Amino acid sequence: MSILDSFSLKEKVIVVTGGTGVLGESFIKAIAEAGGKIAVLGRNKERAEERVKQAQQAGGEAIAVLTDVMNKEDVIRAKNEILEHFGTIDGLVNAAGGNIPGATIGPDDNLFDANVGDSIKAIELNLYGTIIPTHIFGKTIAEKGKGSIINISSLAASRSITRVMGYNVAKHGVDGYTKWMAAELALRYGDKVRINAIAPGVFLTEQNRALLTNPDGSFTSRAQKFVNNTPYSRLGDPQELEGTLVYLLSDASSFVSGETIFVDGGFNAWSGV
Repeated sequence: MSILDSFSLKEKVIVVTGGTGVLGESFIKAIAEAGGKIAVLGRNKERAEERVKQAQQAGGEAIAVLTDVMNKEDVIRAKNEILEHFGTIDGLVNAAGGNIPGATIGPDDNLFDANVGDSIKAIELNLYGTIIPTHIFGKTIAEKGKGSIINISSLAASRSITRVMGYNVAKHGVDGYTKWMAAELALRYGDKVRINAIAPGVFLTEQNRALLTNPDGSFTSRAQKFVNNTPYSRLGDPQELEGTLVYLLSDASSFVSGETIFVDGGFNAWSGV
């Protein structure tokens, strides 16, 4: 196999949870362009069907499967539906997650009066929303004897990000789970069943543009802090995650497991000095 061929996802069936989200859109496009077949999982029917059309326009094959990743029985149903349609599963991208509004602790809020319940919900969404699909789809991949799982970590897993306690805790858990599961999978199923994580930096999207930019297009103070602490001196574009995603899903990364790859313009590497 040539090095270029090793990056191909041709005929590989990849499940993408959170496929209706902003990052999910870029992931689906990248998988389709690399030749993969995609099961788009999400809770928004209209957006899931839109993602299917985008995948088809990029030359891929895709189906939409409405799924709540926090519901084990629902994920099992989704798995059976995917297997019935495609016959196999070769990869999983756990893109479901993100912070929830009530889990943000404002700078003027009393730290110890914060609604811990909302932070717990954020932990459950990001951590359990990764573990549940991994154990259900991962079983199929492991029994097949070959495949790749990708979790979504965050800068918050290596550097504390103020105000979002639950998100910070959850992403630390995702990193720990990725390492633990990588060892367990290899020891039990051999060297062709892998799991890794991608830690994105801060990406400017239409969804968060109002939070990161002012009406005149300048950065908000919080966004400017991220820019100031990024050697690239800018925010990222979701498309800049696509190469790393395809690499980790493909055979090109066959000896890589248990790793978290930062795609952050150097944020995590820099001391600020």
